Amino acid sequence: MAAHRQPTRYGRAMSGASSLLHALLPLAVIATSLLAAVGIFVLAEHRHRLRSSLNLAAALAKLALVVWMGLGVLEGERYALRYTLVDGVAFVLRADALGIMFAGLSSVLWLFTTIYAIGYLENAPNRSRFFGFFSLCVASTVGIALAGNLFTFFLFYELLTLSTYPLVVHRGSAKALAAGRTYLVYTLGGGAVLLLGIALLHTLAGDVAFGAGAGLAALEAVSNPQLVLIFALLVGGLGVKAAIFPLHGWLPTAMVAPAPVSALLHAVAVVKAGAFGIVRVVYDVFGIELA
Repeated sequence: MAAHRQPTRYGRAMSGASSLLHALLPLAVIATSLLAAVGIFVLAEHRHRLRSSLNLAAALAKLALVVWMGLGVLEGERYALRYTLVDGVAFVLRADALGIMFAGLSSVLWLFTTIYAIGYLENAPNRSRFFGFFSLCVASTVGIALAGNLFTFFLFYELLTLSTYPLVVHRGSAKALAAGRTYLVYTLGGGAVLLLGIALLHTLAGDVAFGAGAGLAALEAVSNPQLVLIFALLVGGLGVKAAIFPLHGWLPTAMVAPAPVSALLHAVAVVKAGAFGIVRVVYDVFGIELA
C-alpha cells in the first residue's frame, strides 16, 4: 500500500501562489483599463502615438485576461477576491459564467470601439481626457460584470455614471451640456432608487452574494409585500440605465456625444450594464428561474 505523502514545502508554496493568482486575477482584469486611464489622463495632447498604443495594449491585455479566466471558469476554477470593509459589508469580486460572458463582450467591443475612436478623433481636441474617461468606463463595466454582491455592483455602477458624463458633454456645446444634465438627472436618480432597494434588502436579509439562487435562503424570512417593494426598487433603479420605457428619456438626448460614445452607451457599457444588473437581481438575488 502506498504511503500517504504530506504536501512538500514547494507544493504548499505553489498552492498558495495559485490561490493568490485566482484571487487577484479579477482585480487585474479591472486594473488594465483603470491603469490605462490614469496613464492617458497625464499624457500631453501631442503624444497621440503613445496614447493610441496605451489604449490598444490595455484593450488587448484585458481581453487576454478575460479569455484566460473564462477558460478557467469552464474547467471549474474559482476566481474570487473578498475584502471586508465593515461588519456585514464586503467588497467582493467573483468570476462566474454570466459575469465572464458580460466581461468578454465588453472587452471585445471596447477593443473595436477603441480602434474606431482613435481614427475618429484623430484631429479632435482633448483626446487624453476623452480616452482617459473612455478607459475608466470600461473598467467600471468589467467591475460590474465581476461584482460578487450588490454592494460591489453598486460601487462600479455609480462609477460608470460619473465616468460616462464627461464623454456625453465632451463637445462642450450647449446641446451637449443639456444632454449631460438630463443624463445625470436620470442616472443619479436611478442610482438613488437602486441604493434604497439595496439598503432595504441589506437591513432585512444581510449581504446577499450573487450566485444562482443565492438569495433564496436569506429572503425566506422577509414578508412578501417587502419583497415586492425591494424588487420594484432594484429593477426600477436598474431600468434607467437599461433604458426601459418610460425610463429611457436620457438616451436619445445623449446621442449628441461623439459617435464612439454613442457606441459605448448602447453596446459596450451603460445600457448593457443596466440589463445585466436586472438579470443578476432576477436570477441571483431572487432566484427566479429564467427557463
